[in-house]
Amino acid sequence: MALTVDTVNTLNGTRSGAASNAATGQSAQGTTDTFLKLLVTQMQNQDPLNPMDNAQVTSQIAQINTVSGIQSLNTTVAGLSAQFTQLQALQGVSLVGREITMAGNTMQLAGGSAPGAFTLAGPADNVKVEVLNGAGRVVDTLQLGAMTGGQQAFRWTGNGQPDGAYTFRVTATAGAASVASTPLVTDKVQAVSLVGSKLMLDTLHSGSVDYSAVISVN
Repeated sequence: MALTVDTVNTLNGTRSGAASNAATGQSAQGTTDTFLKLLVTQMQNQDPLNPMDNAQVTSQIAQINTVSGIQSLNTTVAGLSAQFTQLQALQGVSLVGREITMAGNTMQLAGGSAPGAFTLAGPADNVKVEVLNGAGRVVDTLQLGAMTGGQQAFRWTGNGQPDGAYTFRVTATAGAASVASTPLVTDKVQAVSLVGSKLMLDTLHSGSVDYSAVISVN
């Protein structure tokens, strides 16, 4: 019987393949030792009239070297992933108390001020922001005039409306053509936490937000 990586894995009580070795936590050294023992035994008991082909032996050794290399690589990648998560957590701590911007069309009016933001696909001659209350009724309109493309910020002063949650929509035009826009939410980071390998930001109004959702920090 030809000696293969699958044979070694079967005798070690694992599923075949390098991925199985990684899944069961079998060490690269253990796999290599088992392989070499089987290879030596096979060579000692080979038929003198029909010895093993050199190419076959070389192929078998190459197989085990490949498996060992993959297992070592998996260990290295796992270590780098853990370090990256820790680095993310340290970066997240620096965001506490700062305002972040992410996708969404809500804003919170507090003390006569509500920050908002949006992106424009291109320059616009006229940009208008309509503020809507919880019932979906327009309670104020901001005429922002001409703006360049990219991310833009604005601040709503409330127009006599009570503090609370509002939504907004943006209309932008360049001549007779419409300019695409994407509304953004501005919120303040209260705390950070790790959920598995994900860094989560606990915000003042938007709840728990994945760190990857942050577009910019103000």
